[in-house]
Amino acid sequence: MTESFPRLHARTRRFTLGVPRNFTISPDGGRVIFVRTRSGTDPVTCLWELDVASGAERLVVDPLALGAADEDLPPEERARRERTRESAGGVVAYATDREVRQAVFALSGDLYLTDLSSGETRRLPAAGPVVDPRLDPTGARVAYVTGGALHVLEIATGTDTALAEPEGDLITYGLAEFIAAEEMDRMRGYWWSPSGDRLLVSRVDESPVALWYIADPANPGREPVPQRYPAAGTANAEVTLHVIGLDGTRTAVPFEQEYLVTAAWDAHGPAIVTLSRDQRTMRLLSVDPGTGATTLLREDTDPAWVEIIPGVPARLPDGTLVWVADIDGGRRLVVGDQPVTPPSLQVRAVLDVDGDTVLFAASGEPTEIHLWTYAAGTLSPVTTEPGVHSGRRAGGVTLVARQSLDTEGTTVTIGSASIKSLAERPGLEPRVSLVRAGSRGLSTAVLLPSWHVPGSGPLPVLMDPYGGPHAQRVLSARRMFLESQWWAEQGFAVIVADGRGTPGRGPAFEREMLHDFTIALQDQVDALQGVAALHPGDLDLSRVAIRGWSFGGYLAALAVLRRPDVFHAAVAGAPVTDWRLYDTCYTERFLGHPDEGHYERSSLLGDAEKLERPLLLIHGLADDNVVAAHTLRLSSALLAAGRPHTVLPLSGVTHMTPQEVVAENLLLLQLDFLKKSLNVS
Repeated sequence: MTESFPRLHARTRRFTLGVPRNFTISPDGGRVIFVRTRSGTDPVTCLWELDVASGAERLVVDPLALGAADEDLPPEERARRERTRESAGGVVAYATDREVRQAVFALSGDLYLTDLSSGETRRLPAAGPVVDPRLDPTGARVAYVTGGALHVLEIATGTDTALAEPEGDLITYGLAEFIAAEEMDRMRGYWWSPSGDRLLVSRVDESPVALWYIADPANPGREPVPQRYPAAGTANAEVTLHVIGLDGTRTAVPFEQEYLVTAAWDAHGPAIVTLSRDQRTMRLLSVDPGTGATTLLREDTDPAWVEIIPGVPARLPDGTLVWVADIDGGRRLVVGDQPVTPPSLQVRAVLDVDGDTVLFAASGEPTEIHLWTYAAGTLSPVTTEPGVHSGRRAGGVTLVARQSLDTEGTTVTIGSASIKSLAERPGLEPRVSLVRAGSRGLSTAVLLPSWHVPGSGPLPVLMDPYGGPHAQRVLSARRMFLESQWWAEQGFAVIVADGRGTPGRGPAFEREMLHDFTIALQDQVDALQGVAALHPGDLDLSRVAIRGWSFGGYLAALAVLRRPDVFHAAVAGAPVTDWRLYDTCYTERFLGHPDEGHYERSSLLGDAEKLERPLLLIHGLADDNVVAAHTLRLSSALLAAGRPHTVLPLSGVTHMTPQEVVAENLLLLQLDFLKKSLNVS
């Protein structure tokens, strides 16, 4: 019996299982280390190696062979996976030495070391459940965190030393705090020196952060889980930095700004990036590891906010700085003091520096992401075919991972070799038209049922956005639209639109979101009207629904509350309903401090009495990102206003919905709700 799309979509973790990822290229360019599950439905991630010359793949580590079938993760690792939205298990993260001869990883809290040439894997003794193990560049030692303490293990002797132990229950060494991981994409809290004799280590004190509780109402005998959550306008964790030697000597590295964005330590010494609380000033500082003294290398300012760009700071071999900054209306690659890309090319990330060559990702057309190199004053495109590309570079060779609208899944190539994707086939083919819609020419995808003949009659409409800043839904990649096509096959004309605030069209377009999230609703209306003009007779504008998750859930609820003339039903999953309940870094970046007065316009609670359309609210009760209080408070306000609505609480579910049956039935329940709400047969 063929599986339904909702079941297969859930079982394959949205068709991500079996896709190779987390690539590391050896310095000579001859080998690639990566992780991948053994099939498109297998949730256990294995470690693999590709020989570039022969194209042969080799399974290096299978967690099942190590007896790690059932994962028992320490709380810190569960939190890390929630922040990275990791839905698989097994070897989901690893770290190598400089020569890529050895790799370390954690399984169920145990520490493992693999010799990549022989494939021999052994468990190393550790002082407790292991989080974020990393080899020093020389490969002689492993650092890891357990119980909030940073340890270093000498591989040859087995000697384990606690270099930094927490002074209290709310203090950790070597881990990223919630805000760093959730909003700044910093998943680590320590960095080895190139010689492996010292580490730059963050110390996190969560005592200033407000204490919240995540309860489990389905199990009243279970104690609520305490959580330190820095809501907008409240205190963040206190983060300090220290250079710690293997002998335990400690040197403080003072910095003045609120946020530690990232750090790096290369042959030219350690460097850190810090950001002010209002996020309008970012500083790049070099660090003297002997004294802890810092020197300002660069300061970037912006009246709205300074964007955090992955992959910087980086340096060329001679120490020349590689940076990304917003200059003359574009997000540009800066080498030394000079921008080297045109304002029309929006740089997304610096991916690698290989000798004098910088590999970076950038967009000219916002629906596509391409790879480029910069070397010796010359910009060169690496990819030119339409699609979404990512990559790595070392040893003079470049690995390219590509998704596109005309190919299924992800293709990975390096030289003449390729890395197989084992992802399942979805069983449907998205019929996607990418257009520029509305008065602002918004990037928009239109998906119609495969059986629909244009002009044969109007279809009910489903708007299917994310809609918020920093995230795109409309990209030239088939996997982005699999779920949307399934909705189309149920009889909807599906519209996915990226409004102002989304990346790829330049800093000014992104910063229009400043102080007002509701412009996302204006853009959805604009896109809807624009698509209707492009498809006369195909859209029934008297039956328009909208669905979304997280910011998309907020946008869906906002739509039926404020524009019931346009939107006739909504499904709001894990919506932010009161921005005072969301975290500091994200919310204050766009709305400022709550005292500045920009929150009421964007929050939903004051609109409860306006509801006149069907609204389904869905929320995971174990969500520690958008806590369930958002939905519960809106529901209470709607009840007080006498407005009917539906609430679907998900017991034990976080901001993700990885459970197979839950994820499948969520799609089916939403479909049933929207069909009934719009009178769709």
